Amino acid sequence: QVQLRESGGGLVQAGGSLRLSCVASARTFSTYNGGWFRQAPGKEREFVAAISWSGSSTYYADSVKGRFTISRDNAKNTIYLQMSSLSPEDTAVYYCAQDQTRWRNRLSSTRDAYDSWGQGTQVTVSS
Repeated sequence: QVQLRESGGGLVQAGGSLRLSCVASARTFSTYNGGWFRQAPGKEREFVAAISWSGSSTYYADSVKGRFTISRDNAKNTIYLQMSSLSPEDTAVYYCAQDQTRWRNRLSSTRDAYDSWGQGTQVTVSS
């Protein structure tokens, strides 16, 4: 199974920006849709953004639309999440995930569609 490793989290002031990275151990990562989820203390893990295996399609949660951008570099087996205009409500552990179905032709916001997860990276936004 593919190993996913997130990085780039940290402490940032409200209004600031961060870029998260997720590197996959398998080259087949480029044939799967990828996603970012987050989990705040005491809350369920929620969808943030998804990107198609080719990088041509993206999908965002309403709460981050216009502020976050998901992208990928298949040559580097990496998915990114550029986050801007951060607010304290964005504080959470952020996880990247790989879709369970190769070359799926639609993006999913449900956790059940993903079967490989990273360990997460903490993002803390101070007010």
